[in-house]
Amino acid sequence: MVEPEDLRSVVDFDEAVDTRRWLHRHPELGFHETATTALVRERLRGLGLQEVPVGLPTGAAFALTAGHPGRPVVLRADLDALAVTEATGAPFASERHGQMHACGHDAHTATLLAVAEVLASRAEDLCGRYLFVFQPAEEVLGGAEAMLASGVLDGFEGGAVIGHHVTSLLPVGTVAMRPGVAMAEVHLFTVAVSGPGGHAALARSHGDVVRAAAQVVLELPSTVAGLEHEGVGCVCSSGRVSAGTAANVVPDRAELWGTLRTFTADQRERALERLEALCRRLGEEHGVTIELMVLGRAPAVVNDPTVTALTQAVARSQLGERAVVVPPPVTPSDDVSYFLARLPGCYFLVGGALADGSSGPHHSPRFAIDEEAMRVAAGVMAESAARLGSR
Repeated sequence: MVEPEDLRSVVDFDEAVDTRRWLHRHPELGFHETATTALVRERLRGLGLQEVPVGLPTGAAFALTAGHPGRPVVLRADLDALAVTEATGAPFASERHGQMHACGHDAHTATLLAVAEVLASRAEDLCGRYLFVFQPAEEVLGGAEAMLASGVLDGFEGGAVIGHHVTSLLPVGTVAMRPGVAMAEVHLFTVAVSGPGGHAALARSHGDVVRAAAQVVLELPSTVAGLEHEGVGCVCSSGRVSAGTAANVVPDRAELWGTLRTFTADQRERALERLEALCRRLGEEHGVTIELMVLGRAPAVVNDPTVTALTQAVARSQLGERAVVVPPPVTPSDDVSYFLARLPGCYFLVGGALADGSSGPHHSPRFAIDEEAMRVAAGVMAESAARLGSR
């Protein structure tokens, strides 16, 4: 039987880079990842893997049965891009205005394809059964939940989950993972503000939906004041505001969209109650109607201690003791949490910061990574999956 650590040497890194750059040039938004899905299916069918229905027009899952009995292992990557116009100037920059892989999902997809190729090439010497899941719509929420509802994990009971997220905040050659709560729960919400509207020359604060919406935006952070988990504060903020049609017209409606990020059930309930109370209070103060609607959610990412310990051991053996850090929980979220709620697993961060410090933050037009992060991620993923399969 092949030693799992030998799998690192057969990762086709050049092909992974080429794949990532093609995906980066052709980003697709959540539930519209048609070309990305077609590429994934072509590659994995070419490896002779068994396609598993996912119940969605985009996204894919393929199964690999190893040559020896063992534990089922689910490996997951996400496919979708963001509604961001790229400003990196990279030679492989997005060719679609207003769409960009500004969070690294292109690298995740390319890396998992490389891992699938590695494991398939050594299948007869490995243990277990492997499911490679390429999930749509992580950024807009709904992709993971829909895949699970379709029964994508049927037959993989008793298995384990492994996945990763590249980050521009850590240097290449490092990984970060922690047992327990690792990433925040998220609620996506909208606030609609309705009022009488009128002439801008006669505008008053009472009944002005623009002023009311602006005040909501300013006070959103107060809904999570004092709510912390292991020293990390919860977050409530707005990323989109819409109102009006002309400079001289006070509109009769304004809308804002935001996210609430908490770590525990108690924090969630307290923050939602505060958010509702904020909307009621500001509606009365401004003489408008303010309606809050929660559009979607993903639970916190919670890593299993045993699977995380195995993944940490693999990373330390490959990268060295100092390259593996145990971070505090982080406020970004990821709907891989739905998979982790069904099966024990580990979702870890992989450093991808450019050495010259020019990597922009996630979700920004200048987000960029060092592609060596994919080599690191593929090595840890492949060996961890193989070791999990042999348990």
